[in-house]
Amino acid sequence: MAAKSDKIFVNLPVKNLDKSVEFFTALGYEFNPQFTDENATCMVVSDTIYVMLLVENFFKTFTNKEIADTGRSAEVIVALSADSKEQVEEIVSKALAAGGSPMNDKVDHGFMYTWSFRDIDGHHWEYIYMDESAAAQG
Repeated sequence: MAAKSDKIFVNLPVKNLDKSVEFFTALGYEFNPQFTDENATCMVVSDTIYVMLLVENFFKTFTNKEIADTGRSAEVIVALSADSKEQVEEIVSKALAAGGSPMNDKVDHGFMYTWSFRDIDGHHWEYIYMDESAAAQG
């Protein structure tokens, strides 16, 4: 039997926790104050998806590896679903307006639409809308 998990906690190192909270708040995300202090915060993506933003020095207590230099390398692509093409446009546009930077150009495959950005710490985020009914016809 395969392992099963009900929730995902993505852990990302950040340089300035307050600025990261400000950035993701501009995108419409909320934070769980129960899991927030000067070292970390828990960004609520959904009822089952959470992103732990950890100050770099605190993040280092969880690994003996170097933190990736996001200006030169990719450590992860956080890909999240959206309800529509318009929602993809809205979220990425908010990210860019809040200080994020463009990552990849928009991609429209008809049944699938994606667009991505780098947050203020250089982490790669991608939002995807998939029209499952159109994909089934393809």
